[in-house]
Amino acid sequence: MLAILQFDAASLLHIRALLAAGALPTLASLRNRGTWYTLETPAQHFEGAAPYSVYTGTGVGEHGQYYPWMWSAAEQRVRFSDDFPAPEAVWERIGRADRRSLIIDPYEIRSPQQMQGVFISGWQFKNRVVLRCNSVPHRMHRWLARELGRPPLGEEVYGRPEASELLRLRRSLVAAPRRAADVADALLKREGFDLVWLTLSAGHLGGHRFFDMSLLSEETELAHHRELGTALQDIYRAVDEAMARIIEALPADTDIMVVSPSGMGPHTSRSHLLPGMLEAVLRGDNAGGHGRQPPAGSSIWRLRAAVPTGIRAWVARMLPDRWAVELAARLELRAVDWAHTRAFMLPNDDMGYVRLNLRGRERDGIVEPEKAEALLREIATGLQTFCDPDGKPAIRKVDRVRELGVDGSRFDQLPDLIVHWREQTPKPLAGVSSPQYGDVPSPGWGTGRTGRHTDEAWALVVPGASRLKAPTKPPHIVDIVATVCTVLGVDAAGLAGQPLLDKL
Repeated sequence: MLAILQFDAASLLHIRALLAAGALPTLASLRNRGTWYTLETPAQHFEGAAPYSVYTGTGVGEHGQYYPWMWSAAEQRVRFSDDFPAPEAVWERIGRADRRSLIIDPYEIRSPQQMQGVFISGWQFKNRVVLRCNSVPHRMHRWLARELGRPPLGEEVYGRPEASELLRLRRSLVAAPRRAADVADALLKREGFDLVWLTLSAGHLGGHRFFDMSLLSEETELAHHRELGTALQDIYRAVDEAMARIIEALPADTDIMVVSPSGMGPHTSRSHLLPGMLEAVLRGDNAGGHGRQPPAGSSIWRLRAAVPTGIRAWVARMLPDRWAVELAARLELRAVDWAHTRAFMLPNDDMGYVRLNLRGRERDGIVEPEKAEALLREIATGLQTFCDPDGKPAIRKVDRVRELGVDGSRFDQLPDLIVHWREQTPKPLAGVSSPQYGDVPSPGWGTGRTGRHTDEAWALVVPGASRLKAPTKPPHIVDIVATVCTVLGVDAAGLAGQPLLDKL
């Protein structure tokens, strides 16, 4: 058996501090027995690409998934990621070879079309975007809920944080790892599996909301809710305790991998400012935005600023899941005049994604292909003239996606430019200014998160019945699926990775 315990989007800063304090005994024991690999990850450029890469063993150019809401060029609109084709996950691949899997709460990935074993999502907590409630077999989720209790709500709401919402989220996330251990223990006693893959998702969402609560102390009345200040550490301790219980339930010769497909660091995004910055560059003057239409992509940020967090949370809870994600898709890039829009910001949280409205690619494209290179240079150069209130550049660099070495059948779904923000957390309501293009004020609080994805991915490999296999190139998160296939003797055709374990 191979067991993958996904300590999802873990902050190495917090992990190292807790290990040094002796607060993560299970991870410490595994580290002493195993081999630690630093992994390459697409999260360096594409914040939402890591889940599909780690679960399918394919690169972002092949699966095309970079964010929960993505651009449909053929329809000139944003759609939820489930509406786009994607490669099969590893549990579907090995199922065709009659290998059985136990899959619990894979992050931001759709339900399998067919597989052997048990798949359950939305078990540790329910989140309509990242952990939708469903299962294979279909009645498994309902049966487990009757036996072990229904999942708590784990939704987050963008915008100005409210203490009540953060406290509710903290309770759900601290309790979540125990629920993973409960269901793993129950099902491992009941059935046999070849692959066990448990994504301990609380650390991921917890990292976004609770990475550094000192940034929000005034807004969340942190002095009155000290438990918010230690929320992420409390979640990590709960993950470690859950891993101990899960490992105890596994056969003694199980190969174990603890994997984090991306890291977590301080929130530095200014993406809520990017629509205004882009509009100023495309306008090409310093006249300001008075009397003009709002920038393309700014409508959802203005809505978040105008409607209090609690009200939006209540409305979202009242809507069926599919309606809620469709509403969010419709609000992105709402009321854009495509006949006069040469470039626009794609939905994102951490990086800034810019795409040209290119004739022949977009349904309503207006930019001639021969003018695309010059326009991309103009945008990249212009955006980098913007500075924070302290006078320092707001943007660290702008990457051309075509120059990143990304390729594959889904390449055209990706943005054209990626904006990397300055490595400094901005003030929540601060704007930016350019000597060439003028001031861009903040449309509101942005996401309200304190943590963002980083490229600090890693794997801790502890052989059981297998042996380590030395990598022949820098290890990558796509190697995890290649390792699964090698250990279980399943065809790995079409996969990009290399195995980190081999059969004895």
